[in-house]
Amino acid sequence: MKIKKILAAMLSFAVVAASASISGFTGATKYASALDDCNDDWLHAEGSRLYDMNGNEVWLTGANWFGFNCSENCVHYLWSADVDDVLQEVADRGINVIRFPISSELLVSWMEGTPNPVSSVSGNADPAFTINPDFVLEDGKTLKDSMQIFDIIMQKCKKYGIKAFVDIHSPHSDNSGHNYNLWYGKAGVTTEVWIETLVWLAEKYKNDDTLIGYDLKNEPHGKGQEGVEAAKWDGSTDENNWAYAATKCAEAILDVNPNALIFVEGVEQSMSGAMEGDYWGMPDRRDNSPYIGAWWGGNFRGAREYPIVPKQGTSQIVYSPHDYGPSVYAQTWFDKDFKEQTLLDDYWYDTWAWINAEDVAPELIGEWGGHMEGDNLKWMLLLRDYMIKNHINHTFWCLNTNSGDTGGLWDSLGFQQGEGTTIDWNEPKYEMFEVSLWQTQKTGKYIGLDHQVALGKNGISLNDFYANYANTEGSNLDGGKTASGNPVQGVTTTTAPKDTTTTPKVTTTTPKATTTTPKATTTTTTTTKPIVTEPVADIKYGDANGDGAVDVADVVLVKCYLINGESYSMTKQGAANADVQGKSNGINVQDVIAIQKYVLKLIDELPVA
Repeated sequence: MKIKKILAAMLSFAVVAASASISGFTGATKYASALDDCNDDWLHAEGSRLYDMNGNEVWLTGANWFGFNCSENCVHYLWSADVDDVLQEVADRGINVIRFPISSELLVSWMEGTPNPVSSVSGNADPAFTINPDFVLEDGKTLKDSMQIFDIIMQKCKKYGIKAFVDIHSPHSDNSGHNYNLWYGKAGVTTEVWIETLVWLAEKYKNDDTLIGYDLKNEPHGKGQEGVEAAKWDGSTDENNWAYAATKCAEAILDVNPNALIFVEGVEQSMSGAMEGDYWGMPDRRDNSPYIGAWWGGNFRGAREYPIVPKQGTSQIVYSPHDYGPSVYAQTWFDKDFKEQTLLDDYWYDTWAWINAEDVAPELIGEWGGHMEGDNLKWMLLLRDYMIKNHINHTFWCLNTNSGDTGGLWDSLGFQQGEGTTIDWNEPKYEMFEVSLWQTQKTGKYIGLDHQVALGKNGISLNDFYANYANTEGSNLDGGKTASGNPVQGVTTTTAPKDTTTTPKVTTTTPKATTTTPKATTTTTTTTKPIVTEPVADIKYGDANGDGAVDVADVVLVKCYLINGESYSMTKQGAANADVQGKSNGINVQDVIAIQKYVLKLIDELPVA
C-alpha cells in the first residue's frame, strides 16, 4: 500500500477518535473533517493583507447568502433549488467565499442539542424530497434539523472549492433582526451566551478549514443619544462598548481555534469631539453635533485610539465595514457630483479606508451592492474599482432575490425533475460584480482559496495559481500585476485608471507589497524515504505545528508534510519536534503513528525508542 493510503487510513481513525474524545457543550455533535483534508487552508494577516500558510497573498471575493438568520432557520431558496446545483454554479461563476448570516438563537439550539427545525427547504413543497434528498433522514420522509443541514452545506462548499464564514446577524431569529442594535438583549441572548455559542461553533469546526472565520456581529449600531441601547466604540468596559465585547469574543474563539479569521464590523456613530464635556448618551444638537454618523457597522473612527488587539495578537483580525449607495439611503456625501476622491474626503477615508491605506489590518467589505440605476450604479462602480486597486476583500450583498432595498445577483430559481435547477441570474449586475472576483489576468481563471480543490469548472486551486499563473499572467488584485509586483505585458486592466488629477489623503505608510515566490506544487510524494531533520535545542516532542500542544493537528501536519513537503512545510523546530522515534532518523510514517498513539493516549510519552 502506498504511503498516501496508509496515512489516510491511519489519520481517519485519529481524527474521529480525537473528535469523539473532546469534551464539549451539552448535546454538541462533534464534526470530523474529510479524510483527505490536510486542514491547511487557514489564513492570517500581515499588515493590510491576508496570506496562506506558504506566505502567498490571497483575496476573498464573494457574496452573501442569507436565511440561517431568519425564522426559516436555513438559507433561502432551497425550497425550489438543489443545493448541489446552486453551489456548483456559484463556484463556476467565481465566488470563492460565502458569508452566511445566522442568529445566536439558532446557535443556542444547536449547542443545547435541540436544533430548531427548518421550514425553508424542499420538504415543505415537495414531501417526496426530489429536490434535496440529502436533507431527509433514512426513513425518506423526516427532514433533517437545521444543524445537520448546515453541516451538509459546509461539506458541499468544500466539494466545490468554496470557503465560508458565518455572520451573527442578530441575537434572535428574525427576518428583520438586522434592525436590532446590539449583540445581546433578545431571545434570552446575553453577551456571555453570544460568546459561548461562537466558541462552541469554532470548536466544532476547528478541524475543517471550509469555515474559515467568524463575523462577530452584523452592523452594531444605534445613535449616540440612545446611550446604553446603542453600540459605541471607546475604551470602557461597558457592555454596549463594541470594541470591548469584540475583543473578549475574539480571544475566546482564538483560544479554541487560533487559525480562525475574526471579522469585526464597526458601529454607526462615534463622538465628534465638537465641544469639551460631550459624552455618549447626551442629546444630539442640531448644529455642531457631538456625534459623527456612518452606515450601520461602517464606523471605525474609534479604532484609531482603541484597536481590536486580542491577547493572541492581531494576526487573525480583519476589520469589516459595510458600505452602501444612495438607493439604500441618501447620505450627505451623495449630495454632490461625487467621485472617488470626494467619497474618500467626505466619508470613506476617515471612517474605514484608513485601515487599509495605512497598512493597519486587512479589510473585508462585508456588504455592498444595490440596484443597477443612476447614482447607485455610479457608487457601486467607484467602490468596486477602489477595492480592486487597493486589494480590499469583499462579499457582495447578496445572492438572494428577496433583499428589498438592494435586490440580488439572482432573479429567480426553479427546479424541474430530471433537469435540475435553473438559476436566472441578474446578468447586468453579475457582469458589474464579476470584474471584482479574483481571477487570472489573461486566461480569466477564477482563483479559489483551497490549496487542492479547484473553484468550480472555470476556476483553479490556490496551489495551481501560485505554481502556474502567478509569475506569468498574475491576477487582477491591486489593479493587475504578477506575484513579483510587475505589470503583465499586453494586458489592459479591467478597472478604470486611478484619478491622478487629485491627491488622495496622505497615508503614513504605503500598502504592503509581497515579494514571495511560489511555494506550492501539485506533485504527490509516494516514497517512504525518511525526511531527515536537523538538531534543534528545546524540543517539545510531537508539537509539529509549534502551537505548544500535541494534538490531532500535529498528526495532520506531519501526514501532509510526508505526502507533499513542499506544499505543507514545517519549521526547523517543528520538524525536530515531529521526529519522535528512531533516535533522530528523520521524519517518516512511524513518527506519524507514534504521535497519533500519544494523542489517543495509547502511549504515555514521547519520544519512543
